[in-house]
Amino acid sequence: MKTTSRNRLPLALLSALILLPAAARTARADLELPRPSPTAKITQQVGLTDVTVEYSCPGVKGRKIWDGLVPYGKMWRTGANSATKITFSKDVTFADKSVPAGTYALFTIPAKGAWTVILNKKGDQPGTATEYKADLDLLRVQVKPGAAPFRERLAFIFSNMTDDKASLDLEWEKLRLSLPIGVATAQQALANVTSAVDNGWRVYANAARYMLETKKDYDTGLKYVDQSLLLKEDWFNDWIKAQLLAAKGGYKDAVAMAEKAEALGAKNGNFFLEADVKKGLVDWKKKVK
Repeated sequence: MKTTSRNRLPLALLSALILLPAAARTARADLELPRPSPTAKITQQVGLTDVTVEYSCPGVKGRKIWDGLVPYGKMWRTGANSATKITFSKDVTFADKSVPAGTYALFTIPAKGAWTVILNKKGDQPGTATEYKADLDLLRVQVKPGAAPFRERLAFIFSNMTDDKASLDLEWEKLRLSLPIGVATAQQALANVTSAVDNGWRVYANAARYMLETKKDYDTGLKYVDQSLLLKEDWFNDWIKAQLLAAKGGYKDAVAMAEKAEALGAKNGNFFLEADVKKGLVDWKKKVK
């Protein structure tokens, strides 16, 4: 039987019908809806240390949470989806235990009394059943939770902050678990000051050398090198000052500075311009009147 044109579907309509299932699948894939447990990330600088917590925050949704949705006596990822992750940019104390800088998974074992709080060295973990290994635990401590105003979604909050410490508070439903974090701000700040002084003399010395060799601005160079000498005297900045003085015609003072550079260089080592210093002394002594 011959097919007539009246029994044929138009080509455009046929193509649309074929593409409909694929379009429906794409629409479903692109559909954006709220997550049951949205992700969250909080970072707080405590003194000179950054503390970052990454987690997912489930809701109460009318359910019994403690010893219900979250059983007592069983390890909990302390959130939803993946295990909660905590990162310290510098060494800290966590619940009075020493913790090196790094990223850790935060687990808890809730209980009616004190909870067990765990930091595990494997920072990225899906939860408690698949990749967790107890031999990677950095620490386990006991922390007793307290009461808090009702909170629908789990949240981590920093409180009671000073330059030296902070409390990382887990709040959910009507419970608050406070985890004390201590930082070594005073020691770190002192180390930074010492480092700035140690490196600062070189910065001023190099600025003086630039003025000497490139800009030929000897007065500004002398100001920079004097700042360098105030921070620390080294054969290197003594020698730069000697050259600046000689460039301005002050050969007698240049000889005195070069002799100091020679003595310090011989004493401290790394005297890589020794030949230049010796040559400068010979040349300038001839010009001293």
